[in-house]
Amino acid sequence: MNNQIRIAVLDMYDGEPNQGMRCIIDIINKFNQIVTFQIFDIRGKNEFPNIEKFDIYISTGGPGNPLEGNGIWDKKYYDFVDQLWNWNKEKEVKKHVLFICHSFQMACIHFGLAQITKRKSTSFGVMTMHKTENGMNDPVFEGLQNPFYAIDSRDYQVIQPKLSVFKKNGAEIISLEKIRNHRGDYERAIMGVRFSEYFVGLQFHPEADALSFIANLKNQEKRDKIIAMKGRTKFRNMLEDLLDEDKIYKTNETIIPNFLRIAINDLMKNKKALTN
Repeated sequence: MNNQIRIAVLDMYDGEPNQGMRCIIDIINKFNQIVTFQIFDIRGKNEFPNIEKFDIYISTGGPGNPLEGNGIWDKKYYDFVDQLWNWNKEKEVKKHVLFICHSFQMACIHFGLAQITKRKSTSFGVMTMHKTENGMNDPVFEGLQNPFYAIDSRDYQVIQPKLSVFKKNGAEIISLEKIRNHRGDYERAIMGVRFSEYFVGLQFHPEADALSFIANLKNQEKRDKIIAMKGRTKFRNMLEDLLDEDKIYKTNETIIPNFLRIAINDLMKNKKALTN
């Protein structure tokens, strides 16, 4: 059996060039001695991988409303997620899946775990993320403090968890957004879900690095929009946070590498067992 592990990156960026994709590829390339990868343009070209040919799946963030699709790619995407889920119920060697931001929202919709609503305002920048009790023991967060820091960029939010559905599916909330003491009327959004042992999703961007974020700030219009949104003081604080090795850098170096190591170790162990 070929020991090379294959990763499918499900591109949800709607055909737009994106720094997030560069970040994901940079992380995957750290494992290039044992993995290969291929990118599939889900929304732009309706491309999907052959489920039998790939072991690990990373479904990216992307723009727009997660409640809307064109009736073609979105239906095919949900069907593909079901195929992966059913594979894991039936097969010995499991498929590992990471859902990021837009993909995470769509997965929460698909599994009926919570409500998706539009935020009062865009959440954008370096934010604190809090592990739940379940998240404290989740291996994808191993090595991170509580709270930890991540890049948040979203107009929508996952709230009002249906706990009975969580229990029925064996899913767990592993992260929540920052505590807003001054806005007690707002429910804290769900920032991470362990859908199963092999499916995990995050609302924030674990792939983001300082370089990708600063690249966005080279655009005058984007920079002015952020300053208008946050104010100059918070904008400067955000830039300082980007350069702090214990914040975005730490998250970038931890979460997706953890996910890949867990998946690779599981796949190698199970493939070896089947060949013995």
